[in-house]
Amino acid sequence: MDLLIQVLGFNDTYIWLMDDNPSQKKRGNLRLTKDLNANSKIIWADQQKTVKRFKRDYISLVDPESEKPLTREKRLQLNTYEAASKAVNRQEENYNAAHRIFNDELWDQEWYLQGTKTEKALPKLDLNVLPLYRLGITGRGVRIAILDDGLEYNHDDLRSNYVRNICFEFSFYRIDDEPCSSKIWKNAHGTKCAGEIAMEANNRKCGVGIAFEASIGGIKLLDGLMNDRVEGEALSYKQELIDIYSASWGPSDDGETLDGPRRLAVEALKRGVTKGRNGKGNIYVWASGNGGNSDDCGYDGYVGSIYTVAVGSVSQTGKLPWYGERCPALLATTYSSGAYYDQKIVTTDLKNTCTTNHTGTSASAPLAAGILALALQVNNNLTWRDVQHLMAWSSEYSPLSQNPGWFKNAAGFLFNPAFGFGLMNGEALVMASYNWETVPEKTICVVNMYNTDDFKIAYGNTKHLLFDASNVCRTSESEIIFLEHVEIEVNLEYSRRGALEMYLRSPSGTLVQILSSRKWDKSKDGFRKWKFMSVATWGEDPRGIWILYIFDKIGPMQNYGTIGEFTLILHGSEQIPAYRKNGPRIYNKDYNHMHKTVSVIMFSILLYMDSLH
Repeated sequence: MDLLIQVLGFNDTYIWLMDDNPSQKKRGNLRLTKDLNANSKIIWADQQKTVKRFKRDYISLVDPESEKPLTREKRLQLNTYEAASKAVNRQEENYNAAHRIFNDELWDQEWYLQGTKTEKALPKLDLNVLPLYRLGITGRGVRIAILDDGLEYNHDDLRSNYVRNICFEFSFYRIDDEPCSSKIWKNAHGTKCAGEIAMEANNRKCGVGIAFEASIGGIKLLDGLMNDRVEGEALSYKQELIDIYSASWGPSDDGETLDGPRRLAVEALKRGVTKGRNGKGNIYVWASGNGGNSDDCGYDGYVGSIYTVAVGSVSQTGKLPWYGERCPALLATTYSSGAYYDQKIVTTDLKNTCTTNHTGTSASAPLAAGILALALQVNNNLTWRDVQHLMAWSSEYSPLSQNPGWFKNAAGFLFNPAFGFGLMNGEALVMASYNWETVPEKTICVVNMYNTDDFKIAYGNTKHLLFDASNVCRTSESEIIFLEHVEIEVNLEYSRRGALEMYLRSPSGTLVQILSSRKWDKSKDGFRKWKFMSVATWGEDPRGIWILYIFDKIGPMQNYGTIGEFTLILHGSEQIPAYRKNGPRIYNKDYNHMHKTVSVIMFSILLYMDSLH
């Protein structure tokens, strides 16, 4: 019996279930799809295929170097230690008082929220949210959905913030009294991610969520077969009610997979940012991946989407964890696990228990979602683009400055493909949100390459592709003077995909690695309409000549391929955003030291009080 079922959340889109589906026969499958697409009444038809998606928490292998205890040296000069120590002591008095404001059993182990340190002069370790709690900013009124394997909604530390109407189980399309429940240990991931955000405060149970009064729900999709329909429906579920979606999963981080959202999932993301939250746009927070040096998060189409906020990890030592991936699509960083002896993340676990061992970039994305919930509490008019601008404008370079890879782009933003614009600073982001002026309307400029003389590429030679944005990005419909996202749509055949590298130089001279080599990627499939995305040139003027360098220095020597059509897609605005009109970002080089005095916090309070009048 054939069934025609509407895809949830998509008008005029249907699933056709057939008893005699010829999917077991490749030719029959192709013929059926071709016949459907040939029908004048059908816009698009595609055979749904199972896709593999993986949770980004458990790390099965440990970098041998990470087994060694890590130590940090004091960074204060001896001749300034006495004065600095007084400032540190004043700040410690504030933090010691903050330690006592919560009675939750594991609060003292939430080092990433309160800056617990063994020495006074060690770098700043927390996400700077305690000043916000003092102002009553706790995420109240903001709704967050965990896209995952369900959650234990009746957990003592979650049930007060659980909201049933933003829960659904897409794994088996079940609507009952427990629409997003999770009861088996293999499905503890969503409960852990939810707890990071919304653990109840002062109930003597587990810890304190970073947005501990936010409303939480679960969209269960990782407990069954995954396909484009499931992902599309999950990403579009209750877009009018949900403010933030948090996703700590994606394609395999095995160093050889190239995958991302398919047609329905892409449409769901696009519709979410354009129509969700009454037109302000849903915020999709995504974990960047755990593939380490063997992978590149640019091969993950969810991380590389302009519609998502890609978040990476840093350990308590201020270093990139051994599992951390690099790519220019990363927007910012929060804390997670690191070396063997480093602390991990506190959260809820199944069977009404707690854990101090949440790990990977899975743990970083919910912390970012929680900080954004604090911002939406004080200004729910922020758009999805406002949020990305705020993250670029407020994230901190200083706590991560000892890591290699930092550079300053032509607009004055510091960027690192391992950390994006830096460590998220909760107070700075939220305070900037109060009187935030919405960024100008978005424009898009599409540029085709114009040097197409030689389409061949082989080991040992470098190809230069030129894109002239001098005039096309000056027209009234596509003018851009303040750049946001840069996309390169790639069509390329090559005998060993993982041997290729690509660098993109902007008209202002900023050089960004768009693609790094992957030793395990032996695919001969190349790239077909694959989009690489970068935020590394944020704020630059894109008008001028862009140069893309493509080469293979890895080998083997017999590698060869053919360059197809490449397209440069620039996103930005024809006006400079209000926050930037007074000049480039001024970075606080001392942010990572505990020099912050009471007067700074009082100034923040005055800003808050002033905004109320």
